[in-house]
Amino acid sequence: MDFSDNREHETIREAIGRICANFGDDYWLQRDRDGGFPHELYNALAAGGWLGICMPTEYGGSGMGITEATVMMTAIARSGAGLSGASAVHMNIFGLQPVVVFGSDAQKRRMLPPLIAGKEKACFAVTEPNTGLNTTKLKTRAERQGDHYVLSGQKVWISTAQVASKMLILARTTPAEDCAKPTLGLSLFYTDLDRQFVEVREIDKMGRKAVDSNQLFIDGLKVPLEDRIGEEGRGFEYILHGMNPERILIAGEAVGLGQAALERAVKYANERIVFDRPIGQNQAIQHPLAQSWMELEAAWLMAMRGAWKYDQKLNCAADANAAKYMAAEAGFNACQRAMATLGGFGYAKEYQVERYLREMLIPRVAPISPQLILCFIAEKVLGLPKSY
Repeated sequence: MDFSDNREHETIREAIGRICANFGDDYWLQRDRDGGFPHELYNALAAGGWLGICMPTEYGGSGMGITEATVMMTAIARSGAGLSGASAVHMNIFGLQPVVVFGSDAQKRRMLPPLIAGKEKACFAVTEPNTGLNTTKLKTRAERQGDHYVLSGQKVWISTAQVASKMLILARTTPAEDCAKPTLGLSLFYTDLDRQFVEVREIDKMGRKAVDSNQLFIDGLKVPLEDRIGEEGRGFEYILHGMNPERILIAGEAVGLGQAALERAVKYANERIVFDRPIGQNQAIQHPLAQSWMELEAAWLMAMRGAWKYDQKLNCAADANAAKYMAAEAGFNACQRAMATLGGFGYAKEYQVERYLREMLIPRVAPISPQLILCFIAEKVLGLPKSY
């Protein structure tokens, strides 16, 4: 194991920091108040080639790994952009990993370069209103009709669908009752989000207003056969190649956001004078912030282990889930402690930490609940009986 400073990672942090420095507190405060996708940040990252950080070089990417992508996403969140910035490019980074792994060369050459160049935006359409995390029970159907499929159904909590032109969508092609096991019969497609056949309704929500969340109503969407990724009926297996790296990236983003909150709390604690001394001199302020530093560092190490395993093509499921759980809790604690450190000013929008706290609630519940992660670890790592 080598825990020395990685120069490549530092170079990534520095380059992302320079880009994000152009988008300060006022920019994100306005986005939080008024909404509107942060196209300026997205375009700046695309111009620098960062959207293809872990995509193959032959398709226009940088050929790096999920490890480097996690470093990048952490740096975006830590800059003060938080999840408003990180979520704007999140799908580009992890979403098409199933295409990278299982797509044909023709599909990769058609699908990857426009995404990497920032010419196309995509959304990830899996979750449904009545199935939640029980993915094998998806109701959206894709019926084969000659050289195309016809999709109908509903999806919910689909990020960036207001601005996306493409979607990676999971649908059932074979009824569950006709399959040997529930995970079979689901197929994966990367296709046009044709608004003639897909109604997109934005969900008004608590935080991260800059990046939309939506409900999709799909009625008779025609999807060409060549837009199916891999074999029919194996889509559930394929999306796992997107889900594990997504959890690692989410962990990095949560760590970055927690670090941003911690930095603001430390700065305030050094500057705020009460009873003729900085409040940071008081152990009641020091100890919670010190605890957050340790929790964030531990979560970061777990995220890096998960990323390393994924890049080495090793089983990273337990690490990815544990990293997401630990980072969300550590980040939430850091944001909560930052609010407490700033006191009444923490409640004021101009100080940003109340936004950080609202945004940090997202990785606590998405894309998988902490309770289901605990169930997964209990069953798959500890060997306890399945509880659901």
